Amino acid sequence: MNRNDEWIVKEPNELLKYLYEVLSSRSRNSVKGILSRGQVLVNGKVSTQFNDPLNPGDRVQIHARVATNEVKMTGVTILHEDNDLIVIEKEPGLLSIASEDEKHLTAYRQLTDYVRNVNQKNRIFVVHRLDRDTSGVMVFAKNKEAQQTLQNSWQESVHERAYIALVEGAVKKDGTVTSWLTENKMFMVYSSPRPNDGKKAITHYKVLQSNKNFSLLQVNLDTGRKNQIRVHMQDIGHPVVGDKKYGSRNNVIGRLGLHANAIELKHPTTGESMRFESKTPASFTRPFNK
Repeated sequence: MNRNDEWIVKEPNELLKYLYEVLSSRSRNSVKGILSRGQVLVNGKVSTQFNDPLNPGDRVQIHARVATNEVKMTGVTILHEDNDLIVIEKEPGLLSIASEDEKHLTAYRQLTDYVRNVNQKNRIFVVHRLDRDTSGVMVFAKNKEAQQTLQNSWQESVHERAYIALVEGAVKKDGTVTSWLTENKMFMVYSSPRPNDGKKAITHYKVLQSNKNFSLLQVNLDTGRKNQIRVHMQDIGHPVVGDKKYGSRNNVIGRLGLHANAIELKHPTTGESMRFESKTPASFTRPFNK
């Protein structure tokens, strides 16, 4: 289904019945979902009424994006939206979901308001998270089925998760870190020296730029554990810039030097391979331009 799908009605009908006809390749539940989420426009106006009468000459459109520009979001840019997914670019400092300290201004809360601007029954489902101070690409689901499909087959569905990390010191060569991550009572994640003590985590890193003070790395994850990159960079003696929690003594860019720049995944409904990217923040390359 394309963003600009539209039809001109030929004979009197009801909206849902008409949608069943023109979207005959989709299941009835899927068609109902498109209607209930406010993606159907009749003569330019959103309609969610299944028995809305149609007359010859009426124009019926389906938009992938469910809401208008009336909902203003802070720190969130939508990169892609379809019936099942919303992919965003999150700015640093914004929580993915609520915490004890922050209940309202989160990516999850804002996206929920965004889809409910059309229909109060619309919902957003968390697929994965980014740390508060990490920027970049995040995926949310728009229905429970899409969320469950992705989470239950994460290793098979996600073909790539790539980050850009600005770290302290000169990293001499590419490498891989494998360890078992566990968490203490102070919520500090650390690598255990004992195999199978915690969750296995695998991080690959490649040197993009380097000088005597800093290195810019491309980091790819085989696993997505809490604070994984931050802990593994500390483990190799090159903590992420601005990451005081895990050993950094330098905050040259005024933020955490970690950016989720790409994710490639198999769409939970269509099976199509999709890749989304976010540009490396300009501040990450500034230490190499002097």
